[in-house]
Amino acid sequence: MTRIGIYGGTFSPPHNGHIAAAKAFMEQMWLDILYVIPTATPPHKEMDMPVSAEHRLNMCRLAFSQMEGVYVSDMEILRGGKSYTVETLRELSGKDRRLFLLCGTDMVLTLDRWREPAEIFSLSYPVYIRREKDPTTEQAIIQKIGEYHQKYGKMVRKILVEPIELSSNQVRKALQKGESVDQMVPFAVKKYIQDNHLYV
Repeated sequence: MTRIGIYGGTFSPPHNGHIAAAKAFMEQMWLDILYVIPTATPPHKEMDMPVSAEHRLNMCRLAFSQMEGVYVSDMEILRGGKSYTVETLRELSGKDRRLFLLCGTDMVLTLDRWREPAEIFSLSYPVYIRREKDPTTEQAIIQKIGEYHQKYGKMVRKILVEPIELSSNQVRKALQKGESVDQMVPFAVKKYIQDNHLYV
């Protein structure tokens, strides 16, 4: 049984928090392969300062190039339109595969409002990671996980890692202000952003 992780997102741009989350996900879920999948068009949020899917894909390839077992996939970009998780899971599922879906805080709290949540739980094992230290949402997450277990018959597991409080929005704002992003993104990503005049 091949253990496959799925890490989707806008990745505009990919940053050090994304890389830390991917590493923890791979290690703690004993993944054989991790698919990093930039969305074509995210269905749940509008992007400020949008850049093309091609740029986001290229930045992901640079950001994750040093991680063994990580494959940056263009499947959602090639599919086009709004990117729905359930469609990606269908595409990646197979008898000899066990799929693990990485969720952030927002996603784990709203997973039952995504397209076809029952099938998402049927096809994968959702796992969540905290990228913020706000303790007030912990009880809401625990309650939601209990609801999911009762409704869909699967426990949502937690990745145990010290949160890196960093977002793509913070990176974009720093770039707009002309501030250094050296501690936020890999050097190759920073250079790509500069060379292609993104987020300015």
